[in-house]
Amino acid sequence: MTGQDWIEKDFYKTLGVSKDADDATIKKAYRKLARDLHPDRNPGDASAEGRFKEVGEAYSVLSDPEQRKQYDAIRAMAGGGARFSAGAGGPAGGAGFEDLFGGMFGGGGGRTRFSTGGGGGFEDILQDMFSGGGGGGGFGSRRTTQRGGDITTSATLPFRNAVEGSTVQLTTNGRSMNVRIPAGVSDGQKIRLRGKGQAGRGGGEPGDMVVTVHVEPHPVFTMDGLNLKVTVPVTFAEAALGATIDVPTISGDTVRVKVPAGTPSGRTLRVKGRGVDTPKATGDLLVTVQVAVPSHLPADARKAVEAFADATRGEDPRADLRARAAR
Repeated sequence: MTGQDWIEKDFYKTLGVSKDADDATIKKAYRKLARDLHPDRNPGDASAEGRFKEVGEAYSVLSDPEQRKQYDAIRAMAGGGARFSAGAGGPAGGAGFEDLFGGMFGGGGGRTRFSTGGGGGFEDILQDMFSGGGGGGGFGSRRTTQRGGDITTSATLPFRNAVEGSTVQLTTNGRSMNVRIPAGVSDGQKIRLRGKGQAGRGGGEPGDMVVTVHVEPHPVFTMDGLNLKVTVPVTFAEAALGATIDVPTISGDTVRVKVPAGTPSGRTLRVKGRGVDTPKATGDLLVTVQVAVPSHLPADARKAVEAFADATRGEDPRADLRARAAR
């Protein structure tokens, strides 16, 4: 993404948020748009696919505090999206952006003109100002050898691909490349690809590509580091008397899990080695038991529950709660 792109594109408008929106508001807006515009939901819709890419591009910048700060500064200096050209300035009496930069770099009353073509143009100056590539001490100092700027982009993965790892194709500045996303990547995580950014100048090393990964939610599983979490309903009888139940795994098969007698709703059981598998470590599957209460009881089942209630009438599961609350 170039400096001119930042000047022309209103990322706040793309996400439908205000310029002072906090991180949570920006993330919420992105997730909603990403779900609605995802290619899986809009097969063959080129317009939705284009909007999906624009939304991802906007979020990759606004979700990064440093990039957002630079973006806001550039947009403020450009008056919210004006293009720089080699033509005449703005309305009479008004100091245009060319006059401003002419004063900074031209050393006098004459104008310094900028263009977006060739070497040493306006984007180069912005890169010196904001990407730390300039040498020494100020706006006017330029190094002959300079590291290339970083490129930011984003990728959206289905949950299963994030768990298992995936290769995605990214296109930035007209260049396509395959990028390997490692297993266990989390939502919002940034992956830095060394040397995949903009080319350096004067023999300088190339910049990096920074990929912000967005992971789609799964209807059953969630990820906690290298552990996978799943909530499994059990009957009252299974929880009270104990049982061995089948629990689904992310790989598609099931694993047998023993529920001890007297297991309360909300207790978590651990299945070793059935979480996220990476070359360095493997996580576990955390199974949270949830006692399912039937919404309708047949007459004989109701009588059995009433008999159970009579048999346990003296027990008070909330007695300890009251005692602890009184401390």
